[in-house]
Amino acid sequence: MDTAPILTAETIVWQPDRAPKPVAWPVPEMLTAMRRGFMCTCPACGQTKLFKGYLRVVPVCDTCTAPLGEYRADDAPPYFTIFAVGHIVVPLMFLLNRSIDLPDMVQGAIWVPITAALALGLLRPIKGATVGLMLRLGMTKAGQEPGTE
Repeated sequence: MDTAPILTAETIVWQPDRAPKPVAWPVPEMLTAMRRGFMCTCPACGQTKLFKGYLRVVPVCDTCTAPLGEYRADDAPPYFTIFAVGHIVVPLMFLLNRSIDLPDMVQGAIWVPITAALALGLLRPIKGATVGLMLRLGMTKAGQEPGTE
């Protein structure tokens, strides 16, 4: 008489590997990485330029080989820039309007260039700080480990 093996119902629960993966480039503290990025230098080492052009991030840092091109900030920097510029310009508009009654055309002639200059001036440093934050948190392109193709 053949006897079949008895199967037991064991529950196997998969657990993801949450241990940080070692990387070949330095990963500084969050504020240091964001400050370096805000100064438009490599957030990892702070030695080389972060951008080639106005907003294009260099693919790889020449000094520390950090793959900076893999950290895609996408829509976050414009959002943060609009948020910051709005919090600077709107209170100033209210203060000026409260102290001096200027015609609307004069108000527009004052605030449109100031708003454009602030937005264009802050967009690049804010993108650098966002790339620094993403480097610290290890946020690369969707589904990709840092340093892999």
